[in-house]
Amino acid sequence: MFVSRIARRIASPKKALASAAVAAATAGMVLTAAPAHAATADSAASAQAIAHKMIPSAAQYNAFSKIVEHESGWNVTATNSSSGAYGLVQALPGSKMATAGADWKTNPKTQIKWGLDYMNSRYGSPTAAWAFWQANGWY
Repeated sequence: MFVSRIARRIASPKKALASAAVAAATAGMVLTAAPAHAATADSAASAQAIAHKMIPSAAQYNAFSKIVEHESGWNVTATNSSSGAYGLVQALPGSKMATAGADWKTNPKTQIKWGLDYMNSRYGSPTAAWAFWQANGWY
């Protein structure tokens, strides 16, 4: 990738990344950050299985899954180093998820419940939240 080649050639990768982001923005491109920590295959599969049980509609599950994949890579402890957003659905602040359960920091079921409630209350459904995400790059 373009950014990686610049980062390897320049002594300060952060400056290179910032320059690449400015260049991309000028060109009308959007750079998205990867989750801070990749989820293990087992933990991601476990969280996905929980979500499947909680979201019986295939269309709603698929939309929810796409958002979570983009936001956290299905990593229950993903933390955005810039904003502090946390968890599968990148709640900001993460402590908002305490309304769904005291175990919000580590329990995918609690985070999924909170995320579903958020998507339903703010957008009407996960599919509507995904449509918003596609249009804006965030939800």
